[in-house]
Amino acid sequence: MTAVAAPSEVARVPSPLALAWRRYRKSKLGVLGGWMLLILYLVTLFSPFLAPYSVTAQHEAFSYQAPQAVHIVHKGKLSRPFVYGVKQGRDPVTFARTNVVDRENPVYISLFVRGEPYRMLGIPATVHLFGVSEGQFFFPLGTDLLGRDLLSRMLVGGQVSLTVGVLGVLISFGIGVIMGGLSGYYGGRTDNMIQRVVEVLLSFPRLPILLAISVLVPARWPSTWVYAGIVAVLALIGWASVARVVRGQVLAARQLDYVSAAQALGVRDLRVILRHVIPNLSSFLIVSATLALPGYIIGESTLSFLGVGIKEPMTSWGLLLKEANNFETLAGRPWLLAPGLLIFLSVLAFNFFGDALRDAADTQSR
Repeated sequence: MTAVAAPSEVARVPSPLALAWRRYRKSKLGVLGGWMLLILYLVTLFSPFLAPYSVTAQHEAFSYQAPQAVHIVHKGKLSRPFVYGVKQGRDPVTFARTNVVDRENPVYISLFVRGEPYRMLGIPATVHLFGVSEGQFFFPLGTDLLGRDLLSRMLVGGQVSLTVGVLGVLISFGIGVIMGGLSGYYGGRTDNMIQRVVEVLLSFPRLPILLAISVLVPARWPSTWVYAGIVAVLALIGWASVARVVRGQVLAARQLDYVSAAQALGVRDLRVILRHVIPNLSSFLIVSATLALPGYIIGESTLSFLGVGIKEPMTSWGLLLKEANNFETLAGRPWLLAPGLLIFLSVLAFNFFGDALRDAADTQSR
């Protein structure tokens, strides 16, 4: 007789979630993209604490100040981290007033220093991660025309650039799932009407529509209203493509046996859609949302760069990049391109992460 294996010896079959996680981990770029996004969003969440200055703090004497390098050796001796101070001087060619490095004046960098008050997660605080003594200045990534610290503005600007995509996707996918679900589930006249609206929206070029709608925003609107308006515009334009794909998925899902059984039992249509049809699309929606997020980030950056998006005193990566809009500025002040690097990294990370999720959701891949 053949011995029967004990229950403990029977190999456990991995769950679908465990198999998806295994497939995701095989993608090195996907894992890298996930870690990059985690770091970006954590930095954005704690940006008021990480930023050494307020986004509106102006230092007129440091207009277009170049980034200050951090040193640990002063006059041949090892020292705590410091930067060299800046003093007024004259350009040897044009004799114009300019800032020159003061090699005799080290400015020491300290951790957990008190500075300008801010609110983080609704909690008031005055402690910043790093800074220098009062009366001294430290600009790791340089300053803009008004002497505002570029690092602080990039950190806080990420709150706008990265959340626009999340909020826009939530709204557009919410509308797209509802409209696409109704179109695919009921068919007939409802399907025809919704698909005609979708075709009209998809036929318009996106950028001109964004520019036309954004120009209609009153100039007196506060920055928060403009931010909400940009999210609404991006979402209302983006839901059409989602509805088109969801419709096709629902057309196939409504023919499944458990959906037919629920209909035969007299379950209401809305409950069938929400409880039986839409959950079958969850993996598709997650992957599609991840791949759609870069489009919203680029859309907001484009509008802000063109001057019809986020306005002062709020800031975003696109608005910061607006200052680097001519060759003369780029040639003399290349540090102003730093916000563009963050846009590039965030979009690249979302693409890597989305591709890895798509492979993880594919049950045919190994």
